[in-house]
Amino acid sequence: MEARRFPCSRQRQVLFLFLFGGVSLAGSGFGRYSVTEETERGSFVVNIAKDLGLGDKELLARGARVVSDDNKQHLLLDSQTGDLLTNEKLDREKLCGSREPCMLYFQILMDNPFQIYRIELRVRDINDHSPVFRDKETVLKILENTAEGTSFQLERAQDSDGGLNGIQNYTINPNSFFHIKISGSDEGIIYPELVLDRTLDREKQQEFSLTLTALDGGLPPRSGATNIHIVILDVNDNAPQFSQAIYVTQAPENSPVGSFIAKVSAEDADSGIYADISYSFFDASEDILTTFHINPFSGEIILRLLLDYELVKSYKINIQAIDGGGLSSKCTVLVEVLDTNDNAPELIISSLSNHVVENSPETALAVFRIKDRDSGENGKTVCFIPDHLPFLLKPSVENFYILMTEGALDRESQAEYNITITVTDMGTPRLKTEHNITVLVSDVNDNAPTFTQTSYTLWVHENNSPALHIGSVSATDTDAGANAQVTYSLLPPPDPLVPLASLVSINPDNGHLFALTSLDYEALRAFEFHVASATAQARLVVLVKDNGEPPLSASVTLHVLLVDGFSQPYLPAPEAEAAAAAPADPLTVYLVVALASVSSLFLFSVLVFVAVRLCRRAGAASAGRCPVAEGHFPGHLVDVSGTGTLSQSYQYEVCLMGGTGTNEFKFLKPILPTVQAQDPGRNSDENPTFRNRLGFNFQ
Repeated sequence: MEARRFPCSRQRQVLFLFLFGGVSLAGSGFGRYSVTEETERGSFVVNIAKDLGLGDKELLARGARVVSDDNKQHLLLDSQTGDLLTNEKLDREKLCGSREPCMLYFQILMDNPFQIYRIELRVRDINDHSPVFRDKETVLKILENTAEGTSFQLERAQDSDGGLNGIQNYTINPNSFFHIKISGSDEGIIYPELVLDRTLDREKQQEFSLTLTALDGGLPPRSGATNIHIVILDVNDNAPQFSQAIYVTQAPENSPVGSFIAKVSAEDADSGIYADISYSFFDASEDILTTFHINPFSGEIILRLLLDYELVKSYKINIQAIDGGGLSSKCTVLVEVLDTNDNAPELIISSLSNHVVENSPETALAVFRIKDRDSGENGKTVCFIPDHLPFLLKPSVENFYILMTEGALDRESQAEYNITITVTDMGTPRLKTEHNITVLVSDVNDNAPTFTQTSYTLWVHENNSPALHIGSVSATDTDAGANAQVTYSLLPPPDPLVPLASLVSINPDNGHLFALTSLDYEALRAFEFHVASATAQARLVVLVKDNGEPPLSASVTLHVLLVDGFSQPYLPAPEAEAAAAAPADPLTVYLVVALASVSSLFLFSVLVFVAVRLCRRAGAASAGRCPVAEGHFPGHLVDVSGTGTLSQSYQYEVCLMGGTGTNEFKFLKPILPTVQAQDPGRNSDENPTFRNRLGFNFQ
C-alpha cells in the first residue's frame, strides 16, 4: 500500500504557511525571558497577552497552551489573565548542570488561526551551593631538591552554581614555604596551584599540613576546604612521561558494561621504586567516576555504566601517572559517544477532535508534533497515513503536523474512520511509532425520503365502513436518527373536483391510508391522489369548548394517529414510557384535572344521548320503522353522515383516559354497534356489517 510521506526532521529550517478552513499556520514571534531558580511555584514570568499585543480573553478564546521541548510542564499559562507562571520550583543545577547560561525552550500554541510563539527562558542562578572538594585530604609528595618557584597543580573544588556564584578564588593558611597561584583554562575554569617559595630540606622538616579554601563569588560568599598533606621526598629527578598528551577514542552508546574504551601508557627513566607507575583519574567529576574505571597498573579504561548519547555526547577524562617517588604527569582522554538508533519517534498530540459533520469542507481534526531524540539519520523521520482514506497530513513549523479532511465526507457512505498515523525514522534498524485516531461522521439531513414504489393501486369495495384501512405506502430515508424519521401527508388532488379531504386520510407516522367515508361505486368509480413523505412530526393544538353560559375552553397539544381498529385497549404514545417515569409536573396535574372535569361532563352528555337514542329506537322499532335519531347535542361530536346507498348516520363514542403520562382521547366505536342495509336488488357485497373504529392518540 502506497502512502504519502513528509520529512519531519528537526534539522530542516523551513517555514510552512497554510491557509485552510479559516486556520492560519505560521511561526509568529520569538520571546526571551528569564526567571530566578528556586522561586516558588506560581511565580510571575511575563504577561504573554500584553507581550503579544492580544486583547482580553483572546488567549482563552484561541485555546492557548504551553508546550516544552522536554515534554515537562515547567510553566503554566493562565488563559484568563495572560500571565505565564512557574509550575514548579526550577533548579538550575538539575536542569542544566554546569552549562551556562541555562536555557529552557517552549512554544505557545494558539488556534483560530493556528500560531506558534517560541519562547526562550533563562534560569538565573542563585548562590545555593557551597564549593566542595572531592577528598577531605590530599597527599602531595615533593622532592627536597625542588627548585624555588616550582608550582604544583591541585585538584579544584566543585560548585554546582555557575557564573559569579561559581568558584572565584582559592587561599591557604599563612606559611613561609608556599603560596597559592590561580590559573585558568580555556573553558573558563580556575585551578589552584601551590607555588614553592623557599628551598626544602627534608632533614629539617619532613612534611607540611596546609588548609586549602575555595571561595565562590556570592554575597556573602560560600566556601569549602580540604587539607593538603605535603610529604618531602628524597631525590627522584625523573617524572613519568605519557606517550601522548591527548588520546582520542570513540564508543557506541549501546556498548555493554565492561567494554574496553582506551589504554594510556607512561614511562619513567628512573629505576627501582621511582620507576613504578600507577594510573588514576585526576580532577574527575562524579559522572566520570561512575561511568568509567581505570586499571591502576595497566592504564586500561573500561566502561562501568551504559552510555547514553542523548544525555552526554562526549567525555573529557584527565589521567595522571605517579611514580614511586611521587612525581607525576598528566594526559587527557577524549571519548566521543556515537549515536545508535535506540529511540523510537514520539508523536505528541496537541489538540484532537474526533467528530466531523458530513458535507463539511476541509476540516482540521488533530494537531501533533513529531520528535526523535536520536541525531543524524537516526533522528530524521517521515510520517504518513494510509492513502485510501479521505484525509491528509499538512506539515507546519517546528515539526508540527495537521491531520485534516481532504474534502466533504458522506456519512451514508461511511460513518466511522480509523486512521493510523505512522512515524518512522531513517536509522538502522528503522524504528516506528503508530497512533490510531477514530473519527465519527455526524449526520445532516441531506437525503430526501424515497418511496418503495412510484405508484400504488388500491381496491375498495363500495359501501365500506368509514375509517376503513384501505392500504399503505412506505418510504425510507438513508439519514440517521431524527433525520430518518419519515412523515406522510396528502397532496392536493390532480382533479380539483375530487373532494380528497373528505374521502381519504393518511397516518403521518406509518403511511396507512383510511377511507373517511363510505364510497359509492355509482357516484365515484376511481380517483387519483398523491402522497408526500418528509423528515419533519407536526403537532396539533386542539381547543375544547363546552356549551355553558358563558362557554369555557381549554387547549392541549395533540398527536393524531388513525388506525383500522384497536388491537389494544389503549394506544400509548411513543414517549409514554419515558413520560410515565418522570415526576409529575404540577401544571400537568392541573391540566389533567381540568380535562378530566370537562371530559366527565362531556361523557355524561354522551351517555344521556345514548340512552335517549336507544329509547327512541325501541319506540320506532315497535312502530315498524327505522328512524334517524335526532336531538339537541353539541355540534363538536365526531359523526359520519350516511352517503351513497347507506341511509344511516354514525356517531362515535368519545372517552378520555387519565392516570397515565399522557392524555388520550379515543373514538372507540359507533353508537349503533351493527346496522345492516338490506336491498334484494343488490349483491351480497352491498349488504355489509360496519364494525370499523377510528382512533385518535393525543399527546
